[in-house]
Amino acid sequence: MMNFKIDETDEYRRLVPFFIENGLEFTDEDMEEVPTDLVKCWKITAGSGISGTYEDKLIGGFVLAKREGEFICDGIATDPEYRGTGLGRALLAKGIEEVTKLGGSRMYLVARAPEFFRKNGFETIGRDEAPNFFECLTCPQYKVSCHPEVMRIDL
Repeated sequence: MMNFKIDETDEYRRLVPFFIENGLEFTDEDMEEVPTDLVKCWKITAGSGISGTYEDKLIGGFVLAKREGEFICDGIATDPEYRGTGLGRALLAKGIEEVTKLGGSRMYLVARAPEFFRKNGFETIGRDEAPNFFECLTCPQYKVSCHPEVMRIDL
């Protein structure tokens, strides 16, 4: 029997490679990054056995950040083996709960899987309606293998 645990983490440097492995980031050194203020990160780890002991197997992650004074989801992913289990929704709920707790009224993201986010209350908006966090234009995957949507949820 597999158990899961969601914890706040300061392991941002561990989450980024996880996001890359799951196709959510592009690592070209020439891409210009937009300044980001990290707010909080969460990870999901898997445990096994009746005792509920947890391995350090990373199977999900979420990064909440701020850009231009607005809250953004700066990364969310679950391991392909665990997709469809509700873990992504649980991570997203953690981020939304934190935004609300910090007095935020909305959260933005760039979605590679917009249907998942639509099912969770996000709406597609124009790039000009969001803070400057849309780095996709300089990515060679943009409009080739990736067709992202800028999205927002009002809380």
